[in-house]
Amino acid sequence: MSFMVEKKIVLIVADGMGDRLIPKLGNKTPLEVANKPVMDELARLGITGIMDVVGVGVPPGSAPANLALLGYDPYKYYTGRGAFEALGLGLDLMPGDVAFRANFATVDNNLHVLDRRAGRSLVEGDILAEAVSKIKVESASDVSIIFKRGVEHRGVLVLRGSCLSKDVSDIDPEREGVKINLSKPLLDTPEARKTAEILNEFTLKSFEVLSNHPVNISRVARGEKPANIVLCRGAGTMPNVEKFTDRYKLCGVCIAGIPLIKGVARAIGLDVLNVDGATGGLDSDFMAKANVAIKSASNYDFIFIHVKAPDTASHDGLIDEKIEVIERIDKMVGRILDGLSGYELYLAITADHCTPVLLREHSGDPVPVLIYGPNIVNDDVNSYSERTCMKGGLGRIRGLDLLPILINYACKAAKFGE
Repeated sequence: MSFMVEKKIVLIVADGMGDRLIPKLGNKTPLEVANKPVMDELARLGITGIMDVVGVGVPPGSAPANLALLGYDPYKYYTGRGAFEALGLGLDLMPGDVAFRANFATVDNNLHVLDRRAGRSLVEGDILAEAVSKIKVESASDVSIIFKRGVEHRGVLVLRGSCLSKDVSDIDPEREGVKINLSKPLLDTPEARKTAEILNEFTLKSFEVLSNHPVNISRVARGEKPANIVLCRGAGTMPNVEKFTDRYKLCGVCIAGIPLIKGVARAIGLDVLNVDGATGGLDSDFMAKANVAIKSASNYDFIFIHVKAPDTASHDGLIDEKIEVIERIDKMVGRILDGLSGYELYLAITADHCTPVLLREHSGDPVPVLIYGPNIVNDDVNSYSERTCMKGGLGRIRGLDLLPILINYACKAAKFGE
């Protein structure tokens, strides 16, 4: 008696894992130094290459990068980060809504930014978010304010009403020691002018409401930074996209710890599974993600796993922590391989962009990629890193190429022509 073994496709994206040479590491990268026997063995058994996620020399944001890796052209479907953040926090956007990323921040009385993250830790964030959500904008009575707190200092602002536009500039200057920006219309339209005016009024009212809030009075008394303003950026609207199942004929799921990636997944119609302990930070429970992925395999053909921690370490310039995170990811990959051993597994490991530790910011360098699966013709690469994958059999591919390559290897691609 014979039976067919189910095929599963797993895509693991380690946010910002790619890097550049670091003198402290003997001119090696964190991937080259890390002890990662599982990924190295997969590289030996599979096929490798390097990948320009969005474009050659283009430093991508995380939302457009992950859209590309999931097979959606970001130049067509990226409609601003705010929309994906809102979706990731469980908000349902309506046509005409404009969403913004938001930070609780610390400013002085002249609105100069002292700390864009208000100390980052904000245990009272829900209380402050409730106060912000009650703000009314007098400049447009037909527009309502929807505010929801995310993790730590983060949140989302949604403007809901008529005649709004995402074509407005950011309030957040994205650096400290300078005064906050006034939002300006990026297009000379009534909708853009109206939206900029509303955003400016909301920002000033958030300062009024939060500066004298009892939570912030207590924070200052304890020597902590007050979260006394909300700074917005990244205006976006709901993207109009073909759903993943319709496009690829696969039933897919996302396992991620941060709202942005959950929002990207929701936008294209992937189911999103929440994982206890998946924080998106250095303390995130990678094994919990692995266990949820294994349990989900009976219900899904495609499993997308995103790990934020390498990017977090890189933005903070933490070399040793980035190496340690890579080693923990390697153990997570091993757990997934063991747990899915009963399936015919096609697995890809890559990054959505490089975040060099010494740069502390996204770069446009290509990222290493490996694909492992039954009967794939392997190349001569024996370890997984930026340098070794340059020699791999995949060559240099685009982010948009990755999913079609995986689907083809899994024999789930539609034939073109007769």
